[in-house]
Amino acid sequence: MSDSITSDVRSIVIGYRDSILESGLEAVGEILDVKLVEGSLSVSLRLGFPAKRYARKLQASLAEPLHELPGVDKVTIDFVSEVAAAPVQGQVSPLNGVKNVIAVASGKGGVGKSTTTVNLALALAEEGARVGVLDADIYGPSQPRMLGLAGRRPTSPDGSRLDPLIGYGIQCMSIGFLVDEDEAVVWRGPMATSALAQLLGQTLWDELDYLIVDMPPGTGDIQLTLSQQVPVSGAVIVTTPQDIALQDAIKGLRMFQKVDIPVLGIVENMSMHVCSNCGHQDPIFGEGGAARMAETYGLPILGGLPLDGRIREEADSGRPSVASDPDSSISAAYLEVARRTTAKLAELSGAGSQPFPEIIVEDD
Repeated sequence: MSDSITSDVRSIVIGYRDSILESGLEAVGEILDVKLVEGSLSVSLRLGFPAKRYARKLQASLAEPLHELPGVDKVTIDFVSEVAAAPVQGQVSPLNGVKNVIAVASGKGGVGKSTTTVNLALALAEEGARVGVLDADIYGPSQPRMLGLAGRRPTSPDGSRLDPLIGYGIQCMSIGFLVDEDEAVVWRGPMATSALAQLLGQTLWDELDYLIVDMPPGTGDIQLTLSQQVPVSGAVIVTTPQDIALQDAIKGLRMFQKVDIPVLGIVENMSMHVCSNCGHQDPIFGEGGAARMAETYGLPILGGLPLDGRIREEADSGRPSVASDPDSSISAAYLEVARRTTAKLAELSGAGSQPFPEIIVEDD
């Protein structure tokens, strides 16, 4: 292979961009190996985020321009995903068994944060990651029901630590496992934060790539404690297009900025209502709000999720959308959010900072 073709291969692969890899593949991965043997070009790549499903699209997108290179008759592209731990705020110690903690937050309740959390976790699992969910909403836990685990109790191997419960392959811990579903948790702030710290630190998380934390709404004691004491790699802000929701979402954003936790982007939930009868789309809660917030604060939009009755029905029944139908259009939206989120986190972890390997060419 001539030096020019070698350069072309590098340019096509490393410079590839799409809606997921907005900064280019170079920011989140590297070329491991390239060979050209009798017209057959093979490229081996490493990605810093899970891409079991996404790799199919990436293979097709890269194969076409590579196939047009002179002397190339066949193209084979292989991927390996290696999730690394991204930096965390301050001097906070990492959690045992957890590479990355992602906080999913909102400034107010009712914007679909918990539903987004569980479907984000399921989407990451669909992409091949090992995922856990911590339900940090002490006063209104919802993850046990959403993951089909309501009424279950965790076990303890030693009387002091807890094994997480498993729902659809997702490791989960919640105060909802320790109290009855209809029992009110009447605790003052210090009691709630202490309980949450125990749930987080005394759960035996099993080699997670990502622990998704379903944050309670607001910016009070629990949120501040989590932000200061938990090793958070990045945060996701969930909002609706409604102005009042955006105002509260900005407060959540600023809280993370104050404690030096990077905000990976914004998810606009309920962005568009799609009529189940005729398919007409109606922006019931307004439109363009998340885009304006993203532009003002220099953040990406990780995705827009529809206002669809099926999302609520599936979550309430303990079978969230991504688990219920992984190939639906609704699941596709959550998968896009998951890919953008972890691609942004991979950039922070320096996944694409490795030097190019020496390319060995075998021409027979």
